[in-house]
Amino acid sequence: MHNLDQIVQAAVVAFAATDDADVLEQIKAGYLGRNGQITELLKGLAKLPPDERRTTGAAINHAKLSVEGALSARREAIRKMALDARLAEEALDVTLPGRGQRRAGLHPVTRTLERIESLFRSIGFAVADGPEIEADFQNFTALNTPEDHPARSMHDTFYLQDESGAVAKGVLLRTHTSPIQVRYMQAHVARHAALATMPEIRVIAPGRVYRVDSDATHSPMFHQVEGLWIGEDVSFADLKGVIADFLRRFFESDDLQVRFRPSFFPFTEPSAEIDMAFMSGTHKGRWLEIAGCGMVHPNVLRHVNIDPERYLGFAFGMGPDRLTMLRYGINDLRLFFDGDLRFLRQFV
Repeated sequence: MHNLDQIVQAAVVAFAATDDADVLEQIKAGYLGRNGQITELLKGLAKLPPDERRTTGAAINHAKLSVEGALSARREAIRKMALDARLAEEALDVTLPGRGQRRAGLHPVTRTLERIESLFRSIGFAVADGPEIEADFQNFTALNTPEDHPARSMHDTFYLQDESGAVAKGVLLRTHTSPIQVRYMQAHVARHAALATMPEIRVIAPGRVYRVDSDATHSPMFHQVEGLWIGEDVSFADLKGVIADFLRRFFESDDLQVRFRPSFFPFTEPSAEIDMAFMSGTHKGRWLEIAGCGMVHPNVLRHVNIDPERYLGFAFGMGPDRLTMLRYGINDLRLFFDGDLRFLRQFV
């Protein structure tokens, strides 16, 4: 019994002398391992008489429990010391405010596109879409653009290459969203070919377009929204009414003026530039070019199998990027495409 007390006391002292978990396990093996002191005592019970075996076995088991208790206590103490040391090293200031989750938001140009679509839908216009890689016919020929027009040159248009690296004939990145209108008219005519009178076409075509141009007010990739209204009794007066009403509703102000200035586009005749002037605010009295427009050229209607003697209409095209700059007071188009979160978070 006296020997058991010494063993337990020695184990407690040895456990307390180390702060290393691995060393603690090595010390444990000297008492409770396969050849440990207490294990050897338990093995020797078989040699004792039955009466003495019972008494001695109980004493050895009591000593074993004491050693195991001291071992568990030291393990927990070492684990706590390690945790305290880590917390001290990785100091955590619980008084700091939580970071939380940032709110997501739409890009300002996306906001403008959705606003434009909503306003035109409210007056009966459908919204159409089309491929950004276009054929020469839809992008130029069907729009009455002659072969020698500057827009067809490599200086303005991104032409694609074939597998050999040569410029693919008639395949390009669309330079405007007018090809969407061409495809829409072709599908509309085919869908209503059996009818004596073709239903009106009222559609806008928003999307990305590409041109070789880059500065503070231009980008190689930008956005356009083009509109088209074809019917039997559509006039330039309808065009003026639609555009003026749209601009006043878009900017939520009747305090602006709209004028139509004669111009030239191969796909409309007559054609006009649309200018707008605010009567108050930062841009007060300054005329700003907003869009181009005109009555659809008869040749364009012929290219999509619409009779220009019976049907006529108007088309317009505007830059939602510019409208966004005016609406939010932005002075550099490149900010839209830089991906700078400091800029974009202003619109969340």
